Amino acid sequence: MGRRPRYPQADGTGALTGDRKPPRKTATRLVEGGRRPEWTGAVVNPPVWRGSTHLYDTHEELARGHPNADGHFHYGRRGAPTQWALAEALTELEPGAAGTMLYPSGTAALFSALAAVLESGDRLALTDNAYEPTRAIAFGPLKRMGVETITFDPLDHAAFEALVSEGVAAVLLESPGSLTMEVCDVPALADIAHRHGATVLLDNTWASPLGFAALDHGADIAIMSLTKHVGGHSDLLMGSAAGNEKFYRTLRRAAQLQGQHVSPDDAALAHRGLRTMQLRLERATENARKVAEWLAGRDEVAQVLCPLLPGAPGNELWQRDFSGGCGLFSFVLKGRDKAARGRFLDALDLFGMGYSWGGYESLAVPFDPARIRDRMAWPPAGCANEDVLGIRLSVGLEDSRDLIADLEQGIAALHA
Repeated sequence: MGRRPRYPQADGTGALTGDRKPPRKTATRLVEGGRRPEWTGAVVNPPVWRGSTHLYDTHEELARGHPNADGHFHYGRRGAPTQWALAEALTELEPGAAGTMLYPSGTAALFSALAAVLESGDRLALTDNAYEPTRAIAFGPLKRMGVETITFDPLDHAAFEALVSEGVAAVLLESPGSLTMEVCDVPALADIAHRHGATVLLDNTWASPLGFAALDHGADIAIMSLTKHVGGHSDLLMGSAAGNEKFYRTLRRAAQLQGQHVSPDDAALAHRGLRTMQLRLERATENARKVAEWLAGRDEVAQVLCPLLPGAPGNELWQRDFSGGCGLFSFVLKGRDKAARGRFLDALDLFGMGYSWGGYESLAVPFDPARIRDRMAWPPAGCANEDVLGIRLSVGLEDSRDLIADLEQGIAALHA
C-alpha cells in the first residue's frame, strides 16, 4: 500500500491534537481532507457507513457513553466516519473554524444556525439582498419564535450602525447578495456588529471558503449550501455551518436537538465533489468572466451585475477581499417586457431553466427582486426606470464559445 497521509487524533472534545504538519495549500487540503487512516482503512475514500444503532461491548461502556464529538460512536444521528470525514475536510478549508456541522439542505443550515443564536425577544438584522428562503425563515418561523427581523441596506454603513446600536442579537450577511450581486464590506460591517455585541453570520455559498475566508474576515459563523459548489453535480442537497471557537458548540447543540442529520450516501457524494471543487470553480469563473464581458458589450443589456468585471459594482471590494469567484452572476435587459424576456429564455438550448446553481451545467432563470426588497432600490443605479427585468445565469463547465452562441440565440429572440 502506498504512503498514507497522517492525521492528528480526536481528543474527545472535537478539537484535533497531536503534531501538525506545516499548512498545506488549498488544492492539497481538498485532496487529503478527511482521509484519516482509521476511517478509510486500506481504501482511498471514506467508506459509506450506514447505520442507526451503535453497539457497546458491556453495560459499563453503555452507561459511560462517549464524548459528544466527531470521531466517537454513540448513535446514528451523531454520524459515523462518512459524515465525520466530510465535516473535518470542510473545517480544514475554513480558517478559524473550530468545527463544522452538516445539514440536509442549505436552507436547513440557515435556519438551524439562526435558531442556535437567537431566542424570543431578540432582534435579527437581515441584509436586504438575502436569499429569498432566508427572508421566509426570518419572517416565518423565527417570527413565530418571537424574533423580530429588521432588514438593512448592506452598502449603507451609517444606517447599519444606527440599527445595531439600538440592540441587535445577530446579523446575517450575504456577499455578493442574492440575485443582484452587491458585494458588501464584510470586515467593516462585522466590526460594527461586534462593537455592539451582535453575532455575525454569513451565507458564503457564492464564494465558498476557497474564494472568501469568512471567519478570517469577521464572521462568527459561515454558512454554505453544499448543494452548489461542493456537490457540483446537481444530484444532492446538503448544507453546512462552520463556527469559530465561541460558536461551534452552540451550533452543534442546536443541530442535535433539532435532529439535523445527513445521510452517509449524500455525505459521500459531497466528499467526492469536494476533491474537484477548485478545478470546477476555476473553470466556471473563467467561463463566467468571458460570458459577462460579452453581455456587457451588447446593446440589449442595460447592466451586467458581475463583481468579476473591472468597473462593475462591487469589483473593488471583490479584488480586495476575495481570492476567487464562481459562475453565478446576473444581468438586466434594456427596456424589455416580460414577453420578450420569456422569448429570450425559451430560445436557449445549453442554458437550462431551473433553480439552484453551482453544478457542472449552465442555467438561466428570470428574477424580479423588487417584491423582496425593503431598503434597496430596483432597478440598480445606472439603469433607466424601464430597465427592470433581470436574468440570473449560472455558468457551468461547457465551452464558453458555445455558451455565448447560445445567448446569441436568446438575443435574436428578443427582436422577434
